[in-house]
Amino acid sequence: MKKIKFKPKPGQVDYSKMRWAPVINCVVKYRDKILIVQRSAKLNFYPNYWNGISGFLDDKRTLKEKVRDELKEEAGIDKKDIILIRLGKIFHQDELKYKKTWIVHPVLVKVKTDKIKLDWESRSHKWIKIKEAKNFNLLPGFDKVLKNLFNYAIQRAEK
Repeated sequence: MKKIKFKPKPGQVDYSKMRWAPVINCVVKYRDKILIVQRSAKLNFYPNYWNGISGFLDDKRTLKEKVRDELKEEAGIDKKDIILIRLGKIFHQDELKYKKTWIVHPVLVKVKTDKIKLDWESRSHKWIKIKEAKNFNLLPGFDKVLKNLFNYAIQRAEK
């Protein structure tokens, strides 16, 4: 499957080939469940892995603006349906495969709807309880995001 070539918009930074890349990883929470999305096979990084809603911090928008825009774009969640946006503790995630260090900004987003409309970046989604996350092929570092936001350590299921 052909990967998508990124073309930055005016004012946007292209982090695709840079060593350090700041990103948000949003855990969307509705009632007692969190949203995980399966990334498209067309993505350049971590195709087919399960993750939160994520994106590069690649322009001059504030963190809240970026979170709102990513939720609208990737999941169809409107600003009016967002109850809370809370930044967790920022951490670095080294990835030898891509020769990158991600500067991960974990973000908890509480919403008042479970209605999702995915764009091309994701192929599937599920609302799960946090303890069920161990049953999915999670993007490296997503377990740290969950631990950071919920103080919940994921114990991988035995294979």
